[in-house]
Amino acid sequence: MVRSVNFPLGVYFQYKFIKIGTDTTLTWEADPNREYTVPSDCNTSPVLSGPWQYPPVSTSAAVAIAATSTTAQASAVVTSQPTYCPNTPTTRNCWADGFDINTDFDNHWPTTGRTVSYTFEITNTTLAPDGVSRPVFAINGQYPGPTIYADWGDMISVTVINKLQDNGTTIHFHGVRQWHSNTQDGVPGLTECPIAPGTTRTYTFQATQFGTSWYHSHFSCQYGDGILGPIVIQGPATANYDIDVGPLPITDWYYPTVNYHASITEHTNGSPPVADNALINGTMTSSSGGAYALTKLTTGKRHRLRLINTSVDNHFMVSLDGHQIEVITADFVPIVPYNTTWIMLGIGQRYDVIITADQAPGNYWFRAEVQDGCGANANNKNIKSMFAYPGHENETPISTGSGYTGRCTDETQLVPHWNSYVPPKAGFAEPTFFGTALNQSTAADGTLTLYWQVNGSSLNIQWDKPTLQYVQESNTSYPSGANVVETATEGQWTYWVIQEVPGTPYNVNVPHPLHLHGHDFFILGTGTDTWDAKFSQNLNYNNPPRRDTAMLPSNGWIVLAWQTDNPGAWLFHCHIAWHSDEGLGVQFLEAADQMQSVNPIGTEFDQQCQAWHDFYPVHASYLKHDSGV
Repeated sequence: MVRSVNFPLGVYFQYKFIKIGTDTTLTWEADPNREYTVPSDCNTSPVLSGPWQYPPVSTSAAVAIAATSTTAQASAVVTSQPTYCPNTPTTRNCWADGFDINTDFDNHWPTTGRTVSYTFEITNTTLAPDGVSRPVFAINGQYPGPTIYADWGDMISVTVINKLQDNGTTIHFHGVRQWHSNTQDGVPGLTECPIAPGTTRTYTFQATQFGTSWYHSHFSCQYGDGILGPIVIQGPATANYDIDVGPLPITDWYYPTVNYHASITEHTNGSPPVADNALINGTMTSSSGGAYALTKLTTGKRHRLRLINTSVDNHFMVSLDGHQIEVITADFVPIVPYNTTWIMLGIGQRYDVIITADQAPGNYWFRAEVQDGCGANANNKNIKSMFAYPGHENETPISTGSGYTGRCTDETQLVPHWNSYVPPKAGFAEPTFFGTALNQSTAADGTLTLYWQVNGSSLNIQWDKPTLQYVQESNTSYPSGANVVETATEGQWTYWVIQEVPGTPYNVNVPHPLHLHGHDFFILGTGTDTWDAKFSQNLNYNNPPRRDTAMLPSNGWIVLAWQTDNPGAWLFHCHIAWHSDEGLGVQFLEAADQMQSVNPIGTEFDQQCQAWHDFYPVHASYLKHDSGV
């Protein structure tokens, strides 16, 4: 597998707020049995073994991406793919058919010819995961929902049967790239109409990535009331391990429903609600009962643990008493392994870690502590689960935790395994930022409404007419509430500066976990002050952190870059449910003129919208009162 070193600077475009640049890339198919030296000045072309191809193809041939820029002149050597070796406890870097940990899945992935299928029946029920009964939207009668398991390169098919009494729904597969399958992204008002009660839809897409994630409803705040579950896509890893103990989702938990809290929060100028408890792997204790989750360890073995924060509002520092944690992925992206004792886990983020059972046999506390300034929980300091050595499963842990410095910022040691280079952006003119702010309006009857805005506009989508319907009709008259930002044509780089700014009348300084659909992004820089163009001199283009969810610091800024290689309507939003509910998001409309050719909008889309029109609003008990996502 080959990575590019530099890219030629192209033509720059300026949008009103965040769009500040695009760069064109060159891609060709390389002979896997030869080496190529890519000239740094790009005056001499490499020898090409096949026709130009863009976007990258999922075949067994190597794909090379070459580039240069005026500011970085190093040469890149294109090497062939490694030979096959099996994936075993001592060779986790290997996979199958010539694919291994050195294969950057943005450019190259296997096709297994296998489809894994799941059926989700979503119903209203009552559950008590911590001993306190409350209404829950359950998938197949359980919370969290079933784990989706697949191998890298599999097709995944998920049939959703909506048996909810009064609600539409959708399922979004968080972090899944959905390469050329935007219609399967599961966002109401963007990629589909909601699935009406009594109807069914099937999502089908390829697992072009490997690692850990989760799926959830994107219908308002619905996931906070139960519609979510883990995703595990098996693939290679950057460190060896003996046992995969599976996903460990961690979430805040509210006794009045999240939908109820959202309807109150939208019209209250106070702080967001305090979570009543938190759940680790779907369970916790309370004064009413409940139980701690138990993970069994095997003495002397290395265990892969897949951490997922599926919260509405809480960000956690997590740790296992007495044990080092070896971090091997950030979101889906394999990283150079590093050791730590505590990890900051933001909403929507995932970390795959390895824990070696090399301590005195016993039962140890795993801790998840909510951080000041990024959430509140009534049971904080008591959010725990148990990790037990053989023979100690029934003991109560007596272990003590280690100290740490509390924070609401991302991990700082994230170095992607793939040595990626982003084309430098020459000059960041002012104004270049995408400003996020909390504002309010007051209706004639005195009703107060809070809304988060992006450059003065709050996201407010239309359930009954998704963005893809506008694309289908070649209609570019998008409503202002759609917050559509049209991005560059396919094959270019795009850069965005995001700054939290004061609102009116509020100056609320809080961190935001920003999540992008359809892409990973590269984090070129971040800071806790006000962005200044001079900061562009210190941005990191040399293998910067890469992921799909990153923390915008309180009162700070972040610079993101990605390549526009995936036509579609892609949501970019804060993953704090209250903020998304109140409009903190935009949608990037990428290469709209190519969407119908790479992922046609078919009759299923029209039929689903017709079913929704038949249900809503005439037969709906609850009407839309928020952004819709």
